Amino acid sequence: MSALILLALFVRLYRVGPLLGFYFDQGRDAMVIWNLWHEGKFFLIGPVTGLAGIFLGPLYYYLIAPFYLVGGGNPVYPAAFVSFLTVIALFLLFKLGSSMHSKEAGIFALAIGSISRSLVLDSRWFSNPTPIFLSSVILLWSLWKILNKGKGYWWILAALMIGLSLQFESASAIFYLPMILAFAVWQRKILPGIKTSALALGAFFTTLLPQLIFNFRHDNILLDNLIDTFFKQKSFSGDIGSALVQRLDFFWGAFSSKIFSEPQAIIGTFFILVFLFLLKAKKLKKILVLFSLFLGAPIIGITLFQGNFGNIYDYYLFGYFLPFVLLFSIGLAEIWKARIGKLIVIIFFTLFVYKNVPPVKNYIIAGFDGPTHITLGNELQAVDWILEDARKEGKPFNVDVYVPPVIPHAYDYLFLWRATQKCGDNLCLMERNSQVPLLFTLYEVDPPHPERLEAWLLRQKGIGKVIFGEKFGGITVQRRQRL
Repeated sequence: MSALILLALFVRLYRVGPLLGFYFDQGRDAMVIWNLWHEGKFFLIGPVTGLAGIFLGPLYYYLIAPFYLVGGGNPVYPAAFVSFLTVIALFLLFKLGSSMHSKEAGIFALAIGSISRSLVLDSRWFSNPTPIFLSSVILLWSLWKILNKGKGYWWILAALMIGLSLQFESASAIFYLPMILAFAVWQRKILPGIKTSALALGAFFTTLLPQLIFNFRHDNILLDNLIDTFFKQKSFSGDIGSALVQRLDFFWGAFSSKIFSEPQAIIGTFFILVFLFLLKAKKLKKILVLFSLFLGAPIIGITLFQGNFGNIYDYYLFGYFLPFVLLFSIGLAEIWKARIGKLIVIIFFTLFVYKNVPPVKNYIIAGFDGPTHITLGNELQAVDWILEDARKEGKPFNVDVYVPPVIPHAYDYLFLWRATQKCGDNLCLMERNSQVPLLFTLYEVDPPHPERLEAWLLRQKGIGKVIFGEKFGGITVQRRQRL
């Protein structure tokens, strides 16, 4: 067990800096934290969701803010912390599997979660949905304790985890609400008393307070956007029609990829075996009902969801991937007990390692000088090149940035952070409010839309003459003389 935890930690934190994806969302979040520590700008809402005008709570920002402070603005510190939370989630998954079924189930879940290529990449994603890996396991554990007639505070913890999860990724956690209602109906004989129920509801609504305060301060903007999205636009509909096949394909790809990166016939075979052995085990009835509620709620909900122009994304299911891995592992543990079960499980893990370890290894040892590679490693090379060249000149300078297809928040933050580090408040004479003769351009490759980059470069040609430049992977920097 310890070896698997160390392995999970290693593949999530090794070279976290150079390989860190630091793009639009990460730059936006970093600027919010910068303004918190440098200008005292506290906040009541967090990142915007994929639905227009709907914001998450501020918990994610306050969760990572101390690590930006400790790291002096370095995003590697909070990114490493967010990844570390997923390792804690895996440890709890092992403990939960051992409690629910057997130590084998816990070990199998830990092994899959530790080196699954898809889960490793998800765990290294420096973004607000990632902490829901931990809160989802704690929520599932709370429900399991309730099923086994645990003390009333497990209801309170479950309610708290639902509220906190809604602050991390509402598109995922929103389905915890119908799930917990169905769970309460199922376990109506052991519902908590009035005091515990009040505390549970209080814990849940406390997590919503910042957004409620923000909403009332801004003329019900959040509530109006929610009503518009979910009711006026009729985001949920029973008329799924042709979308059903698309949704089923989405679920199959999303869940199966947590086992093998690419859905293949062989994974279908193991899924069938696991399913049959789970159904065969009569003592697992309570466990199967729990997982049916937990995993069934998002499947039904997302299938009925017709909003957001029909777009659905893998991170909508972040709150369900580790519970799914645990259910799959319980099935493997049932197979393990059969006469030839050990051979089947050994074959499974042999294929699992073969399919997952090489791509994980290639990812964590990869360089960042490829022609289209863009991560924090070469972003910092590009930013530092400009700042060092500007310091040699000792003159004010401007920077123009092209990032497909969105606002360059990442570079706004990186220039601010690195220039403050190197030069203090004068930001190495970087000018933002006026044009000066010395101009630097920085642009990323744009394979999907090269015509957009070409149009931007054509405009830059009319603004400044290129003196010299440098490439850092998929990033090009140029020193120009303004015309």
